[in-house]
Amino acid sequence: MKDVIKELVGWIVSILLIVAVSYLIVTFVGQRTQVSGSSMETTLSDGDHLIVDKISYRFREPQRYEIVVFPYRYEKNTYYIKRIIGLPGETIQIKDGQILIDGETYQEDGEFPGIENAGVAETKVALDSGEYFVLGDNRNDSMDSRMAEVGPIVGERIIGRAWLRIYPFDQIGFLKHGS
Repeated sequence: MKDVIKELVGWIVSILLIVAVSYLIVTFVGQRTQVSGSSMETTLSDGDHLIVDKISYRFREPQRYEIVVFPYRYEKNTYYIKRIIGLPGETIQIKDGQILIDGETYQEDGEFPGIENAGVAETKVALDSGEYFVLGDNRNDSMDSRMAEVGPIVGERIIGRAWLRIYPFDQIGFLKHGS
């Protein structure tokens, strides 16, 4: 009987340890998320499964062109995945379909269509310290910083950067960041 109790206690301790380590990894290191919608087409597609790196931004600030995940402030358990375009202290404007950063045309690394709806960025948007301007890669079908409902994203709200696509299996790989 003692051996059975000892074995049972050993299993319970092992299971609790696995649960605790899993919790710490999901809370502080990385987590899986799924893309819902087409706002990041053609980089990410509806149904893609990603690993979000939650630890990098504890040691450094988010960089331009990184794909980040953040909660939508008006709907619980809803997260957005967008690309950082504007950094703290910069001024962003969208004019004639082009992105202007501090008055200079931003040359993007990639092929993106001209932006049809500038939203709030029709006039200059001055980013405060710690604020980021994000856009979906599918520029004309994305709810992003151009929309008043989203607006600039405060850095503390960013959960992490989309780091690795794990599904679909034929597209497994690290996501491209940096321009």
